[in-house]
Amino acid sequence: MQSMRAVFCRKCAESVRILHMTKLRCQISNQHNQIVHKSTRSSMSAWQIHQYGGNEEFTLSHTAKVPTIHSPDDLLIEVHAASVNPIDVRMRGGYGEVMLNVMRKMLGKPKSGSEFPLTLGRDFSGVVLETGKLVTDFKPGDQVWGAVGAHRQGTHAQLLVTSQKEISKKPKTLDHLEAASIPYVAVTSWTALCEVGELKESNVAGKRILVHAGSGGIGTFSIQLLSSWGADVTTTCSTDAVELVTSLGANTVIDYKTQDVQAELQKLDKFDVVLDTLGGETPNFSLDLLSKYKNAKYISLVTPFLRNADAYGLVKGSVKTAVDIIKDVTGGFKDGRSYRWAVFVPNGRALRKVAEMVDNSDIKPVVEKVFEFEEVPKAFEKIATGHSRGKTVIKVV
Repeated sequence: MQSMRAVFCRKCAESVRILHMTKLRCQISNQHNQIVHKSTRSSMSAWQIHQYGGNEEFTLSHTAKVPTIHSPDDLLIEVHAASVNPIDVRMRGGYGEVMLNVMRKMLGKPKSGSEFPLTLGRDFSGVVLETGKLVTDFKPGDQVWGAVGAHRQGTHAQLLVTSQKEISKKPKTLDHLEAASIPYVAVTSWTALCEVGELKESNVAGKRILVHAGSGGIGTFSIQLLSSWGADVTTTCSTDAVELVTSLGANTVIDYKTQDVQAELQKLDKFDVVLDTLGGETPNFSLDLLSKYKNAKYISLVTPFLRNADAYGLVKGSVKTAVDIIKDVTGGFKDGRSYRWAVFVPNGRALRKVAEMVDNSDIKPVVEKVFEFEEVPKAFEKIATGHSRGKTVIKVV
């Protein structure tokens, strides 16, 4: 009996020790942001701005702080390539700072109370280095691509932290430079056309869709997506881009250099969807290009949310935006047509579908120019001039 009691006590003691060690490991895991796989990097290179302005604000830091995982859903990524989008140029000048800083404070980032030093860039292609505790679909070594939320530190750096909801596995048929050209424009187009525009592969065939400014990043992606699903796509561009957009699947191309865009569009049959990436005077005539009584939709990517917050502050800006929404939506609701706004929202699920389409040769990257990592300011200068023919990519690794 004493022997059995001694064995039982030893087992109890061992169980207590195991429970204690398990509790200690959990505490240590929590203290280290619930990281499953830990990188040993202590610093990195990153392009940073310390205040808003132009290219003169850029500095290339080789001792930038390595971002850390704060959520069990996050991953640390080694960036191999990134792209520069028009939104990056606007954010360099302070676009969206009011609303984005509210989001950062709500999430407790950054703890310093300032977004600076700020790294720009939204999309990337790279390799997973670390994973949070709840990351189940990715592991270190996986090649991934994604487009990160605007409240996060960006992709023009050697390392970044992102959520597993913002990424997917990279297409197998693309290298990192090609892959980095797609995520931001893909997700933005997907939000506009599929989420807001209610289009999907099963209902697009035969629909007439107008994509304004077809030679830019969003245009070149949207044309391919819609064409692969069987839409009749019309687009606008300059003379030197006609061949490009035609090769991507546009059925009708209007050259704004040699033709009167508004007059030419009015000669055509009415459209089921109009995607506007330009703003300005475009809405004034585009609504009348929509079919009547067929639930046709005008979708604008030029929204006033961030602009109004920057100009009027959070509260007054929100009121102004609400007024703008009522005005635009009410004005659009006539003859069965609607006016809608769309904004970029990270979407790993959409990227998974796009990756499949890329590997099936339904969508191809359209890369206009590649810059070395040390040339990021030059890439911004190029994007700032407009008239892109696809995407501008940064080679990071």
